[in-house]
Amino acid sequence: MTAGAPADASPGQSAGPTPNARDRILEAACASIAEDGIDDVRIARVAMRAGASTALVHHYFSTREELLEEALMHSYELAARDRFGRPVDPQASATGRLKVMIDECLPIEGRQHQEWLLWVELWLRAARDQESRPLGQRLYASYREWMLEVINYGVERGEFSTDDPGASADVAMGLLDGLGIRALIEDPDMDVERVRVLAATRIARELGIEPRALTE
Repeated sequence: MTAGAPADASPGQSAGPTPNARDRILEAACASIAEDGIDDVRIARVAMRAGASTALVHHYFSTREELLEEALMHSYELAARDRFGRPVDPQASATGRLKVMIDECLPIEGRQHQEWLLWVELWLRAARDQESRPLGQRLYASYREWMLEVINYGVERGEFSTDDPGASADVAMGLLDGLGIRALIEDPDMDVERVRVLAATRIARELGIEPRALTE
């Protein structure tokens, strides 16, 4: 990192970085990756999007590669915290919880759509670069733990019936990821609502419950 305080202030203002500057830059980098693809991200564009100088970006991130890696990690760790670590309604049934979780896994326009675009970038990066694989593996482990927890809860309550909760969690994840990517690329035969219904129906059957419990 560059020594000393970066130039990110106008005359009369403090020259030091603001407390949230790093997160602001990471958010801008995430948006740039989602919009342009990881190969076309440029530090100057990220700086402009973040309302920062290139010097400030280099203060936090020595290279473009470091910025991209940190941006991906930032996005996925936020997603893991917000989605996988979110408290659930203690009064909600396992079926009710799972229904909400299915919605949270869809590439719905907005933040979830951007997260999906970043996931795709991570998949490609991890497939090509062995050093990127631990990040993807860690996030998938959190994803699976989140899914498995509600399935085990449903089995304990007698709501779900499955001989292998772990395999059922893998099936649910595979359905949501595989069908979701078709919605993401705007396959005319697989929009988000179709993904929701088809995935929920198959997940319900995997868990021995009526499909309408997850689709209505």
